[in-house]
Amino acid sequence: MKVLHVPYTFHPDPMGGTEVYVEGLIRQLRVLGIASAVAAPASQDDAYEYRGILVRRYGISPKPRNLQALYGEGDIDATINFSRILAMEQPNIVHLHAFTRGVSLRLVRIVKAQGVPVIFTYHTPTVTCQRGSMTQWGIQPCKGIMDVHTCARCTLQALFGRLANPAAKKDGLCAIPVKALAHLVGSLPPALGAALGEFDFEGGFWTALRMTELLQLRHRMIRSLFAEVDHIVAVCEWVKNVLTSNGVPSHKVFLSRQGVADDDISEESDQRFTISGDSPLRIAFFGRLDPTKGVHTLIQALSLITKAELRLVIYGIAQDESGRRYEQQLRLLAAPDKRIAFHPPITTREVIPTLRNYDLLAVPSQCLETGPLVVMEAFAAGAAVIGSRLGGIAELIQDGLDGVLVDPSNVAEWANKLQSLSEDRSFITRLRTNAAPRRTIADVARDMQELYESVLARPCQPSTIEHEFPKPEMSLR
Repeated sequence: MKVLHVPYTFHPDPMGGTEVYVEGLIRQLRVLGIASAVAAPASQDDAYEYRGILVRRYGISPKPRNLQALYGEGDIDATINFSRILAMEQPNIVHLHAFTRGVSLRLVRIVKAQGVPVIFTYHTPTVTCQRGSMTQWGIQPCKGIMDVHTCARCTLQALFGRLANPAAKKDGLCAIPVKALAHLVGSLPPALGAALGEFDFEGGFWTALRMTELLQLRHRMIRSLFAEVDHIVAVCEWVKNVLTSNGVPSHKVFLSRQGVADDDISEESDQRFTISGDSPLRIAFFGRLDPTKGVHTLIQALSLITKAELRLVIYGIAQDESGRRYEQQLRLLAAPDKRIAFHPPITTREVIPTLRNYDLLAVPSQCLETGPLVVMEAFAAGAAVIGSRLGGIAELIQDGLDGVLVDPSNVAEWANKLQSLSEDRSFITRLRTNAAPRRTIADVARDMQELYESVLARPCQPSTIEHEFPKPEMSLR
């Protein structure tokens, strides 16, 4: 059996949690006798090996031709270039780990046209949430039901909030107008956006005026994706609930939680659970530098407890220009606090050994995470976790037993919890003693082997271009 994995990106580009998952999965599938290769979008076609894994990159156009390509149909160049890889590799299964203009419904359809089954893993909220956080108005967890007007209003509120005058926003002067404007524009009929599109009006406020049209298109593409792939892997419970709430039959959803690499788990001396009260509490953040990851919340919390004996080290990954801008903002925010340090990102294999040098992992995410994998890596390293009471984080952490859960955006609560942890080292020791990995990537690979074999045992269903699942009943949110 041969599987072609298609993530958002891959080495040597900065790798996030999804790509780390893919690499680990490929290695464990190899142990089970399943061959794999990677195909990922890039600026141009390329082929190379990365730590024994065949990687083929396929070129994608530098920018979308229009808004329809961005929100719906996907990139034509990427599809053409990917089709060459498909012909060369001739996999038994194609496993998608992203849904973007470079990994689009076009790809699914050319794969299915060849009689090859397609598996899709839902790794991030961006699959069904245009805002990207799966939080309603950026405040509370959303049920994730794709409704054009509800989603447009929420997306526009985030967009207008970023465009609003920073000084006015700080004083709370624009909070009501921004939400009111988002509600007004997000209530426009999709037909208006389509009419504007006929005249190629896009960019800035024109894109905002077309948001209902664009989200209608996006939702149609997502529903078609769910209908046409053979199975959808949910990596946590909330993802499974979102899928079934949007009409995906439960038998088509395969729940398989993430796991850490087996060779990263080793027995350690009990000395790693001993924390000296004379030294600062050692806290680490690992992950992508993006506002949804909430590092700014962490830094703001530390500014409220300037006398607390602790040290925060940020191992951040800036994957794009937006990430680099956010990093600059974080550095300015943290500059007055000598307890905060920024370190270069480290390799996947270095995460668990590095975590063993820390007492606490901080995961201040402002969005619903599907893992994150770093929580499980912390448990494998014997480190306690303080994280947001949201999504996959709340599913993994047992509050007060192996970690602490905090309201994601409540800076004062973050400050109080960190202050308390810095003063009660015995509690940290108890948390670390209870920290233990629950699953490994080998468990995930066995799940995937079972899924692949069950899919191959059935006739491949051809692409049904016009088919969509029935829309679920809308609920007021």
